[in-house]
Amino acid sequence: MGNWREYQIRRLANDPEAAIDFLRMTLEEYLADGDLTFFLKEICVFIESQGGVPELSKRTGIDAETLSDTLFNEVTPRLDMLSTILKSFECQLSVEPMYCNTKT
Repeated sequence: MGNWREYQIRRLANDPEAAIDFLRMTLEEYLADGDLTFFLKEICVFIESQGGVPELSKRTGIDAETLSDTLFNEVTPRLDMLSTILKSFECQLSVEPMYCNTKT
């Protein structure tokens, strides 16, 4: 039996809806706590579940070395890089209020 990371990769590879939910949750957690190391590790789990860096390179047109440098060197990805990665999986960044104003 494999470890938790391997389980997550297999699960996300076989369930596209769960993969998108995982990606959404990962971004929400990063926005809440600012933990870049955890964020990049979880993004890498998602990317591995979708074919890894070689597949991402094909989808984005960004060379694998640049993607690896961005993902594995704990450097905050530029917004355009993150947007390109998300678009390659038919996702997008969105802006939502952090709280709901419920004045009546």
